[in-house]
Amino acid sequence: MSIPSVDLDAAAVPTRRRGSRPDARSFGGALGVVVLLVVWWLLAVTVLSKGSAVPTPWAVVRQVLHDGWTFYGPNVRATAGEAAKGFLWGNVAAIGLAVVVLLVPPVEALALQLGLMSYCMPIIAVGPILVVVFNGRTPMVALSALSVFFTTLIGSLVGLRAADPVTLDVVKAYGGGRWQQLRRVQVISAVPGVLAALKIAAPAALLGAIIGEFLGNVDSGIGVSMTIAEQQLDVARTWGIALVAAVVAGVAYGAIALVARLLTPWVNGRSGAPR
Repeated sequence: MSIPSVDLDAAAVPTRRRGSRPDARSFGGALGVVVLLVVWWLLAVTVLSKGSAVPTPWAVVRQVLHDGWTFYGPNVRATAGEAAKGFLWGNVAAIGLAVVVLLVPPVEALALQLGLMSYCMPIIAVGPILVVVFNGRTPMVALSALSVFFTTLIGSLVGLRAADPVTLDVVKAYGGGRWQQLRRVQVISAVPGVLAALKIAAPAALLGAIIGEFLGNVDSGIGVSMTIAEQQLDVARTWGIALVAAVVAGVAYGAIALVARLLTPWVNGRSGAPR
């Protein structure tokens, strides 16, 4: 017996009118950045002015502009490439394991134990082992994947289990098994949770790659350039590299957030449930 496509009841999903809430959030974010810069500047010229350990925001921006893309381009590309590969492999493994847990419930305990191990294991301790075992940039990719695995695993499991029980019963009543329930209902219900996990995973992947560069034997990358700047006691460049890394992480987070808004408009209150 064929199983009809199941429409989620749009009336069951609360919707919001378009209002000023997104604008308020944007204004709040911009205000937060301004306050942070003001506090940074005040501390740099007062309490932390001795020793020049904390430069002013303008000094950092001036150093970034002075170094330019010729300095940051190769380093950002190297680290972003590592982070992207780790982001891909770590999230594919996490989502795949979450699906296996849903289809084969007895493996849940083992899967969660693996996830907890990956989350609790100090990256700074795992890094040297990976550097010894692997060559090139593979350790950075592995640390990046390790940094995102647990977050995406939990987000995927929560999302897959958020499906409406009534809808699942309808699929079952028409003769659908566990796979049909997963494909027709649970995958759709999991999309918001998975995307929320991916937003958190994007900066985490970059951080894992940078930590790997601190420990690995590579000649380029954000972590490498930061280490060299610290050794040369170039304070402004060290802060500038950290600022650029934060911007790259913010762009990655924002890109996935934009994709999430486009793929799940019902979550943001712009329309009803998916059909």
